[in-house]
Amino acid sequence: MKITMYQIDAFTSRVFSGNPAAVCPLAQWLPDEVMQAIAIENNLSETAFFIPEDDGFHLRWFTPATEVDLCGHATLASAYVLFNLLDYQGDKIRFSTREGDLFVERHTDGELEMDFPSKMPIKCEAPARLFKSLGIGPVDVFSNEDYVVLLESETEVRKIAPDFKLMAEIDTRGILVTAPGDEVDFVSRFFAPRFGIDEDPVTGSAHCVLTPFWADRLSRTTMRAKQISKRGGDLKCSVKGSRVAIAGHAVKYMKADIEIDLG
Repeated sequence: MKITMYQIDAFTSRVFSGNPAAVCPLAQWLPDEVMQAIAIENNLSETAFFIPEDDGFHLRWFTPATEVDLCGHATLASAYVLFNLLDYQGDKIRFSTREGDLFVERHTDGELEMDFPSKMPIKCEAPARLFKSLGIGPVDVFSNEDYVVLLESETEVRKIAPDFKLMAEIDTRGILVTAPGDEVDFVSRFFAPRFGIDEDPVTGSAHCVLTPFWADRLSRTTMRAKQISKRGGDLKCSVKGSRVAIAGHAVKYMKADIEIDLG
Protein backbone atom coordinates (compact mmCIF):
# COMPACT_ATOMS: atom_id res chain seq x y z
CA MET A 1 0.00 0.00 0.00
CA LYS A 2 1.33 3.44 -0.96
CA ILE A 3 0.43 6.54 1.08
CA THR A 4 1.41 10.05 0.01
CA MET A 5 2.89 12.11 2.83
CA TYR A 6 3.79 15.78 2.94
CA GLN A 7 6.07 17.47 5.44
CA ILE A 8 5.06 21.08 6.05
CA ASP A 9 6.81 23.71 8.16
CA ALA A 10 4.03 25.61 9.96
CA PHE A 11 4.00 29.13 11.42
CA THR A 12 6.79 30.25 9.13
CA SER A 13 7.37 31.46 5.57
CA ARG A 14 10.69 29.63 5.10
CA VAL A 15 11.81 26.05 5.43
CA PHE A 16 13.96 24.88 8.35
CA SER A 17 12.00 27.03 10.78
CA GLY A 18 8.55 26.91 12.34
CA ASN A 19 7.16 23.53 13.38
CA PRO A 20 7.39 20.59 10.96
CA ALA A 21 4.31 18.38 10.68
CA ALA A 22 3.73 15.32 8.54
CA VAL A 23 0.38 15.23 6.74
CA CYS A 24 -1.13 12.06 5.26
CA PRO A 25 -4.34 12.49 3.22
CA LEU A 26 -6.31 9.23 3.22
CA ALA A 27 -9.38 7.86 1.45
CA GLN A 28 -10.28 5.86 4.57
CA TRP A 29 -8.77 5.32 7.99
CA LEU A 30 -5.80 3.06 8.51
CA PRO A 31 -5.75 0.92 11.66
CA ASP A 32 -4.87 3.07 14.67
CA GLU A 33 -1.72 1.06 15.34
CA VAL A 34 -0.49 1.74 11.80
CA MET A 35 -1.05 5.50 12.12
CA GLN A 36 0.75 5.43 15.46
CA ALA A 37 3.63 3.48 13.89
CA ILE A 38 3.91 6.06 11.09
CA ALA A 39 4.06 8.85 13.68
CA ILE A 40 6.80 6.98 15.55
CA GLU A 41 8.72 6.45 12.31
CA ASN A 42 8.41 10.15 11.39
CA ASN A 43 9.61 11.19 14.87
CA LEU A 44 8.06 14.64 14.46
CA SER A 45 6.02 16.29 17.18
CA GLU A 46 2.87 15.55 15.14
CA THR A 47 1.68 13.50 12.19
CA ALA A 48 -1.78 14.40 10.89
CA PHE A 49 -4.19 12.11 9.03
CA PHE A 50 -7.45 13.20 7.41
CA ILE A 51 -10.25 11.69 5.33
CA PRO A 52 -13.10 13.40 3.43
CA GLU A 53 -16.28 13.74 5.50
CA ASP A 54 -19.55 15.41 4.40
CA ASP A 55 -18.69 19.05 3.68
CA GLY A 56 -15.24 18.86 5.24
CA PHE A 57 -12.65 16.47 6.60
CA HIS A 58 -12.16 14.32 9.68
CA LEU A 59 -8.73 15.14 11.14
CA ARG A 60 -6.62 13.21 13.67
CA TRP A 61 -3.17 13.88 15.13
CA PHE A 62 -0.54 11.53 16.54
CA THR A 63 2.64 12.33 18.44
CA PRO A 64 5.37 9.65 18.57
CA ALA A 65 3.76 8.52 21.84
CA THR A 66 -0.02 8.87 21.49
CA GLU A 67 -3.04 10.34 19.69
CA VAL A 68 -3.89 13.83 20.97
CA ASP A 69 -7.11 15.83 21.23
CA LEU A 70 -5.89 19.08 19.66
CA CYS A 71 -2.93 20.25 17.59
CA GLY A 72 -2.57 23.64 15.98
CA HIS A 73 0.49 23.43 13.75
CA ALA A 74 -0.56 20.12 12.16
CA THR A 75 -4.02 21.59 11.51
CA LEU A 76 -2.39 24.56 9.79
CA ALA A 77 -0.19 22.13 7.84
CA SER A 78 -3.20 20.03 6.80
CA ALA A 79 -5.03 23.12 5.56
CA TYR A 80 -1.92 24.19 3.63
CA VAL A 81 -1.81 20.80 1.90
CA LEU A 82 -5.49 21.02 0.93
CA PHE A 83 -5.38 24.63 -0.25
CA ASN A 84 -2.01 24.60 -2.01
CA LEU A 85 -1.24 21.01 -3.02
CA LEU A 86 -4.61 19.24 -3.40
CA ASP A 87 -6.48 22.07 -5.13
CA TYR A 88 -9.23 22.55 -2.52
CA GLN A 89 -11.48 25.18 -4.08
CA GLY A 90 -13.12 26.91 -1.11
CA ASP A 91 -11.65 29.61 1.12
CA LYS A 92 -12.61 27.87 4.37
CA ILE A 93 -12.15 24.28 5.51
CA ARG A 94 -14.06 22.50 8.27
CA PHE A 95 -12.18 19.83 10.20
CA SER A 96 -14.10 17.44 12.45
CA THR A 97 -11.87 16.51 15.42
CA ARG A 98 -11.93 15.21 18.99
CA GLU A 99 -12.10 18.87 20.04
CA GLY A 100 -15.16 19.52 17.87
CA ASP A 101 -15.33 21.39 14.58
CA LEU A 102 -12.29 23.51 13.73
CA PHE A 103 -12.13 25.91 10.80
CA VAL A 104 -9.22 27.24 8.75
CA GLU A 105 -9.66 30.20 6.41
CA ARG A 106 -7.29 31.23 3.63
CA HIS A 107 -6.41 34.92 3.28
CA THR A 108 -5.32 36.59 0.05
CA ASP A 109 -1.73 36.98 1.28
CA GLY A 110 -1.43 33.23 1.85
CA GLU A 111 -1.85 33.48 5.61
CA LEU A 112 -4.03 30.77 7.14
CA GLU A 113 -6.29 31.62 10.07
CA MET A 114 -7.53 28.90 12.40
CA ASP A 115 -10.73 29.21 14.44
CA PHE A 116 -10.06 27.38 17.73
CA PRO A 117 -11.63 27.22 21.21
CA SER A 118 -10.53 29.76 23.82
CA LYS A 119 -9.16 28.24 27.04
CA MET A 120 -8.50 30.87 29.69
CA PRO A 121 -6.17 29.50 32.40
CA ILE A 122 -6.71 30.20 36.10
CA LYS A 123 -4.15 30.81 38.82
CA CYS A 124 -3.19 27.65 40.67
CA GLU A 125 -0.82 26.04 43.12
CA ALA A 126 1.92 24.24 41.23
CA PRO A 127 3.89 21.22 42.43
CA ALA A 128 7.40 21.94 43.70
CA ARG A 129 8.86 19.65 41.06
CA LEU A 130 7.53 22.00 38.37
CA PHE A 131 9.85 24.79 39.53
CA LYS A 132 12.68 22.32 40.12
CA SER A 133 12.32 20.90 36.60
CA LEU A 134 12.59 24.44 35.18
CA GLY A 135 15.45 25.46 37.47
CA ILE A 136 13.61 28.52 38.83
CA GLY A 137 12.17 29.73 42.11
CA PRO A 138 8.42 29.97 42.73
CA VAL A 139 6.56 32.33 40.36
CA ASP A 140 2.92 32.75 39.34
CA VAL A 141 1.51 29.65 37.69
CA PHE A 142 -1.82 29.20 35.93
CA SER A 143 -3.50 26.13 34.52
CA ASN A 144 -6.00 24.89 32.01
CA GLU A 145 -4.95 21.77 30.13
CA ASP A 146 -1.34 22.83 30.63
CA TYR A 147 0.58 24.67 33.32
CA VAL A 148 1.35 28.27 32.33
CA VAL A 149 4.44 29.66 34.04
CA LEU A 150 4.62 33.47 33.93
CA LEU A 151 8.10 35.03 33.86
CA GLU A 152 9.07 38.70 33.74
CA SER A 153 11.08 38.90 30.52
CA GLU A 154 11.87 37.26 27.20
CA THR A 155 15.45 36.79 28.40
CA GLU A 156 14.26 34.64 31.30
CA VAL A 157 12.19 32.48 28.96
CA ARG A 158 15.18 31.96 26.66
CA LYS A 159 17.41 30.91 29.57
CA ILE A 160 15.16 28.06 30.74
CA ALA A 161 17.00 24.71 30.54
CA PRO A 162 14.52 22.05 31.71
CA ASP A 163 15.19 18.75 33.40
CA PHE A 164 12.96 16.74 31.06
CA LYS A 165 13.18 13.51 33.04
CA LEU A 166 11.82 15.25 36.14
CA MET A 167 9.30 17.22 34.08
CA ALA A 168 7.90 14.00 32.60
CA GLU A 169 6.79 12.99 36.11
CA ILE A 170 4.40 15.97 36.34
CA ASP A 171 0.77 15.07 35.67
CA THR A 172 -0.04 17.52 32.87
CA ARG A 173 -0.13 17.56 29.08
CA GLY A 174 2.55 20.22 28.88
CA ILE A 175 4.25 23.19 30.48
CA LEU A 176 4.14 26.65 28.94
CA VAL A 177 6.67 29.29 29.90
CA THR A 178 5.72 32.79 28.78
CA ALA A 179 6.61 36.48 29.21
CA PRO A 180 6.17 39.83 27.49
CA GLY A 181 8.19 39.95 24.26
CA ASP A 182 10.90 42.40 23.30
CA GLU A 183 9.63 42.87 19.74
CA VAL A 184 6.23 41.14 19.91
CA ASP A 185 3.41 41.21 22.45
CA PHE A 186 4.39 37.94 24.11
CA VAL A 187 6.77 35.02 23.74
CA SER A 188 6.58 31.43 24.90
CA ARG A 189 8.17 27.99 24.97
CA PHE A 190 6.32 24.69 25.32
CA PHE A 191 7.52 21.44 26.86
CA ALA A 192 5.65 18.11 26.77
CA PRO A 193 8.03 15.25 27.63
CA ARG A 194 5.17 13.03 28.86
CA PHE A 195 3.90 12.98 25.26
CA GLY A 196 7.30 12.30 23.69
CA ILE A 197 8.02 15.96 22.90
CA ASP A 198 10.73 17.55 25.04
CA GLU A 199 10.30 20.98 23.43
CA ASP A 200 7.78 21.69 20.70
CA PRO A 201 9.05 24.21 18.11
CA VAL A 202 5.71 26.05 17.73
CA THR A 203 2.49 25.03 19.48
CA GLY A 204 -0.74 26.31 17.97
CA SER A 205 -2.97 24.65 20.58
CA ALA A 206 -1.02 26.33 23.41
CA HIS A 207 -2.14 29.66 21.99
CA CYS A 208 -5.75 28.70 22.74
CA VAL A 209 -4.59 29.35 26.31
CA LEU A 210 -2.04 32.10 25.75
CA THR A 211 -4.31 34.26 23.60
CA PRO A 212 -7.04 34.97 26.20
CA PHE A 213 -4.39 35.05 28.96
CA TRP A 214 -2.37 37.83 27.33
CA ALA A 215 -5.41 39.62 25.91
CA ASP A 216 -6.62 40.03 29.48
CA ARG A 217 -3.23 41.18 30.78
CA LEU A 218 -2.53 43.56 27.89
CA SER A 219 -6.13 44.77 27.34
CA ARG A 220 -5.83 43.95 23.65
CA THR A 221 -7.83 41.70 21.35
CA THR A 222 -5.19 41.15 18.64
CA MET A 223 -1.54 40.39 19.37
CA ARG A 224 1.64 39.22 17.72
CA ALA A 225 3.39 36.28 19.34
CA LYS A 226 6.60 34.34 18.86
CA GLN A 227 7.49 30.91 20.15
CA ILE A 228 11.21 31.19 20.85
CA SER A 229 12.32 27.60 20.42
CA LYS A 230 15.47 26.87 18.45
CA ARG A 231 13.49 26.82 15.18
CA GLY A 232 11.11 29.63 16.21
CA GLY A 233 7.72 30.56 14.83
CA ASP A 234 5.45 33.58 14.36
CA LEU A 235 1.73 33.76 15.14
CA LYS A 236 -1.02 36.37 15.04
CA CYS A 237 -3.56 35.80 17.80
CA SER A 238 -6.99 37.34 18.29
CA VAL A 239 -9.81 36.90 20.80
CA LYS A 240 -13.23 36.38 19.20
CA GLY A 241 -15.73 35.79 21.99
CA SER A 242 -15.46 32.20 23.16
CA ARG A 243 -13.09 31.42 20.29
CA VAL A 244 -9.60 32.48 19.30
CA ALA A 245 -8.14 33.10 15.86
CA ILE A 246 -4.57 31.85 15.44
CA ALA A 247 -2.97 32.74 12.13
CA GLY A 248 0.32 32.04 10.40
CA HIS A 249 2.01 30.95 7.22
CA ALA A 250 3.28 27.55 6.16
CA VAL A 251 5.65 26.18 3.54
CA LYS A 252 6.20 22.79 1.91
CA TYR A 253 9.44 21.00 2.73
CA MET A 254 8.87 17.52 1.30
CA LYS A 255 6.56 15.18 -0.56
CA ALA A 256 7.15 11.45 -0.13
CA ASP A 257 5.52 8.05 -0.48
CA ILE A 258 5.11 5.63 2.41
CA GLU A 259 5.05 2.00 1.33
CA ILE A 260 3.66 -0.47 3.84
CA ASP A 261 2.22 -3.96 3.77
CA LEU A 262 -1.09 -4.20 5.63
CA GLY A 263 -1.51 -7.87 4.84
